[in-house]
Amino acid sequence: MEGPTPVSALIHAATMVTAGVFMIARCSPLFEYSPTALIVITFAGAMTSFLAATTGILQNDLKRVIAYSTCSQLGYMIFACGISNYSVSVFHLMNHAFFKALLFLSAGSVIHAMSDEQDMRKMGGLVSSLPLTYAMMLIGSLALIGFPFLTGFYSKDVILELAYTKLNIGNTLTLGTRGMDIPYRSTF
Repeated sequence: MEGPTPVSALIHAATMVTAGVFMIARCSPLFEYSPTALIVITFAGAMTSFLAATTGILQNDLKRVIAYSTCSQLGYMIFACGISNYSVSVFHLMNHAFFKALLFLSAGSVIHAMSDEQDMRKMGGLVSSLPLTYAMMLIGSLALIGFPFLTGFYSKDVILELAYTKLNIGNTLTLGTRGMDIPYRSTF
């Protein structure tokens, strides 16, 4: 898709991103019966978040940076499902849809103003020519990083706080099983 257009931003934020997280959240009663599955989900979410964020740092294409950021946020959501906090995951999913759509639409505005140039190394000084786009991208970026009193602060940081509370002194992940926190013990 050539985008980002309003339709592509809607499809991206409302359909493609939500499917996997929503399925895991809806199947939560099944996952709660298998601590091993929860550990796999937690590990996959944490690694996805880290690797996608690290890859996004190295990109020069504006749309790719936002896409890798989306993948990193999906890792956070999957991670929250893995530590049995499905409602927090879906809450972050909803918040993410709004600020990510704002970022994609702002990126589309920048790309259009730059005559279809997507390389961020060739951009700069656009605040004077695109002040509204700058303000919207700033708000979306601050929400993405979890700036206090914006949506990311209330969802993304909660995931990190919940993950911190699930760690015990032995640095083993404790997974909630039907409302009870039971430390995972290796059988080796």
